[in-house]
Amino acid sequence: MSEVGFLCCTLRNPTSLTLGVRKKVHTMKTIVRLFAIALFLIGTGVRADEKIRVLIIDGQNNHNWRKTTPFLKDQLEKSGRFNVEVSSFLKKDDKPLEIPGVVPFPPDLSKYQVVVSNYNGAQWPAEFAKSFDQHLREGKIGFVVFHAANNSFSAWPEFNQMIGMGWRDNKFGDRLYIDDAGKEVRVPKGEGGRTGETNHPYPIIARDSEHPITKGLPKVWMHAKDQLMHDLRGPIENVKVLATAYCPATKANEPILFTIEYGKGRVFHTPMGHDVFAMSCVGFLVTLERGIEWTATGKCSIPVPENFPTAEKTSQVAEK
Repeated sequence: MSEVGFLCCTLRNPTSLTLGVRKKVHTMKTIVRLFAIALFLIGTGVRADEKIRVLIIDGQNNHNWRKTTPFLKDQLEKSGRFNVEVSSFLKKDDKPLEIPGVVPFPPDLSKYQVVVSNYNGAQWPAEFAKSFDQHLREGKIGFVVFHAANNSFSAWPEFNQMIGMGWRDNKFGDRLYIDDAGKEVRVPKGEGGRTGETNHPYPIIARDSEHPITKGLPKVWMHAKDQLMHDLRGPIENVKVLATAYCPATKANEPILFTIEYGKGRVFHTPMGHDVFAMSCVGFLVTLERGIEWTATGKCSIPVPENFPTAEKTSQVAEK
């Protein structure tokens, strides 16, 4: 009998095996698991010894990027899946972070697989903005936007397409929410309110549990105290809502995790992540890590940890 056939037959009744055979079965099961992981990595084009190359862009924000960027960089690298560098587009006479992995702005985008924006400030230089748009549109990089990064660049049409919807006036674009029947409702621009937020813990409700980012997550999980953006506005083209949060101000299910197809590029957008406390939520970190991995590879290998939030209880990592 072949080793594969032996394994299939004996796994049905492992208690009847001798100690020596049990060790053999355990070894073979390990080999099978490693083989499965190898197949996943081959399918994504990522070698087993290769980490995803991530660039965080910051330097200006109406939120405390000097605290949130180091925290995010540390958490991503702790996952073991990412190598992270930082590039800061600073105001005049401002100084970059004094942490490892800081590179000059503008960065060489060809060195990275994903850009994470922790930026909300002046328009990027035209040449860099054009290069970024081209890299993303051609699928050479992925793009991840969280929280206040969706406030930026309202006058840049391509950016508004990239993020789907952001913090904007009600005359800027349409609004999208999910009704109680689970159907998408589109509110035309000019109708309803402008973007705002409430601030409290809130449950996240999965709307697509088969997408790689949300697959395996609880149907409902509790997020730590954070700003909950409502009435996001934009062109809302090629947007797929993965999860929502109920907002007491609008009495509607607001998009909280969503993806955007931008040419050949993949974009992941979450309005969560106001500060380090909110970003310490295990649910925020896992969905962000999965979002980063998905934009780079189109798949997710990051597991759901045992301390993932439940429908009743939040869960956080320790802040530094």
